[in-house]
Amino acid sequence: MNILTPELVLVAYQQGYFPMAEPDGELYWHCPDPRAIVPLDAVQVSRSLRKTIAKEIYDIRFDTAFAHVIRCCGNREETWISDDIVDVYSRLHFQGYAHSVECWHEERLVGGLYGVSIGGAFFGESMFSTMTDSSKVAFVALTERLKQRGFTLLDSQYINPHMERLGAVEIPRSLFMVELEHALRRRCVF
Repeated sequence: MNILTPELVLVAYQQGYFPMAEPDGELYWHCPDPRAIVPLDAVQVSRSLRKTIAKEIYDIRFDTAFAHVIRCCGNREETWISDDIVDVYSRLHFQGYAHSVECWHEERLVGGLYGVSIGGAFFGESMFSTMTDSSKVAFVALTERLKQRGFTLLDSQYINPHMERLGAVEIPRSLFMVELEHALRRRCVF
């Protein structure tokens, strides 16, 4: 039996670990090597995504529908977002550590992402999209907010083609830990 608490999750993040649930419901701690990050000065916004953003068809909001966002992120055939994960991250949201970036269209949530903020580090957890580019628009809004507020590290955990197109790169875990240590010293407010 796994006992996952907000306090344990916060300590784990500060040491480079994060929890994920397997299909059987068991929770496991991950600290990949290499580690995927998104350098905030190298976010890649395609021409078509720039056009979508310029059309202003989406309304971006922060932390107005966290529970809805995390449930949407976990609403897929295979997911690592178990009920325990939803519970703990919802509690972290209530405590001011977990945040959502939401993409709304005509007062309907159509995309977004969530993650955890500690110091100058933001640990991206998951994103979802039900309309074209909505999760990408939320991601760009996230990166702009992080830059404006002095964050230095955006953790993407594992590399995947979607995040790679947005600028994610892999770095050795040892380098990630150095960047994490520096980011945790910062006093940033999401």
